[in-house]
Amino acid sequence: MNEVAIVILNWNGKHFLEKFLPSVITHSTGARIIVADNASTDHSVDFLKNTYPSIEIIINDSNGGFAKGYNDALKFVDSKYYLLLNSDIEVTENWLSPLVDAMKDPQLAGCQPKVLSYQHQTMFEHAGAAGGYLDRNYFPFCRGRIFDKFELDEGQYNGETEIFWTTGAAMMIRAEIFHEVGGFDESFFAHMEEIDLCWRLKKRGYSFKAIPSSKIYHVGGGTLPYLSPQKTYLNFRNSLFMIVKNHDGNLFIKLFHRLVLDGIAGVRFLIIGKWKHLFSILRAHIDMYKQLSTLLQKRKQIKATTTHFNSTGIYNGSILWARYFKGVSKFSQLNQRLFIPK
Repeated sequence: MNEVAIVILNWNGKHFLEKFLPSVITHSTGARIIVADNASTDHSVDFLKNTYPSIEIIINDSNGGFAKGYNDALKFVDSKYYLLLNSDIEVTENWLSPLVDAMKDPQLAGCQPKVLSYQHQTMFEHAGAAGGYLDRNYFPFCRGRIFDKFELDEGQYNGETEIFWTTGAAMMIRAEIFHEVGGFDESFFAHMEEIDLCWRLKKRGYSFKAIPSSKIYHVGGGTLPYLSPQKTYLNFRNSLFMIVKNHDGNLFIKLFHRLVLDGIAGVRFLIIGKWKHLFSILRAHIDMYKQLSTLLQKRKQIKATTTHFNSTGIYNGSILWARYFKGVSKFSQLNQRLFIPK
C-alpha cells in the first residue's frame, strides 16, 4: 500500500491535463498519481495512455459529478492518504511533504495547502484560499477570501491553523476515515460536498488544518464558471442540504432564517439584473424540500454516530453582516473573539 495517492478527477479536461499534469509528476516524487475519468468525450483517456503510460487511470461509467466521481474511483485506490486534486492546478516544489507531515497527528482527518490564483499569483483563490470557515448561519468563507473579496498574499496567513473545512480542490484526507463515513454525499453532485464531509467528521471529533507551507495555484471555474446560474443553484441547494443534515438545534427555525437571507440575496440578484440567479435560488429551495424526507433520514444517521462536535472554525457572527454592512473585506478584520471555541 502506498502512503499517498494523488487522485485527479477529470471530465473533459484534456487541456488542463496537458498544462498542469507535468507539474504534479515533477513535484510529487514517491506518490501514486491517478487520473479518475468521469466519462470524458474529449479524448482525455487516449491522451493519458499515449503521453503518460505510467499514470494510473480509473474510468468511471458516467459523469456523476465531483461527489460520485470520487466515491466511485476511490473504491479502487488502496492508500493511507488520498490527495484529491483538481485538474486545473499547478503544484509547486515541496508541496506534498508538509501535508504528509501534518497528517502524523492522528486526530487530523485532513488538511489543505495554501491556494493562490493561477491568473493572479499573488492573490488568494476562491476555492479554499488559506483555509475554510463557517459563520453562525453556515455561510462559508476563508482566510484570504470573503465572498467576492480576495486578499493579496503577504504572508499574513502563513501559520498552520485548525480550520472548519478544507477545499475539495486540493484535499488530503485519511482514506480509512473517508470510507468510514461513506465518502461524499452523492446527492450534492458538485459544490460544498467537501464542507459537508468535513462537518460530518468534525461531529466525530476530528479536526482539519490549513498548511500554508504547501502552496498551489488554481485556475478555478474550469468545469463550471463562478458566475454560472447553475453554480448558484448548486451552492444554495447544497448549503441547505448541509444544514438539514448537520445543524444542531431547531432545524425549521434555522431553515426559515436561511429562507429570509436567501430571499434577500435573490432580491439583490434581481436588482442588478441577474434574474436567472434569482430563479436558481428559488429552484434550490424547492428541490431541498422535495428531498427533505431523505435528508432527515441522513440527519438521523449522523446524530446516531455523533460523538463530540469539534466546533473549531465556526465564526459566531454573521459574515453577511460583516461584509455587506460593516465593509469587512479581510479575514483579519473580523472580530476574532467570535471564533469558537477559544
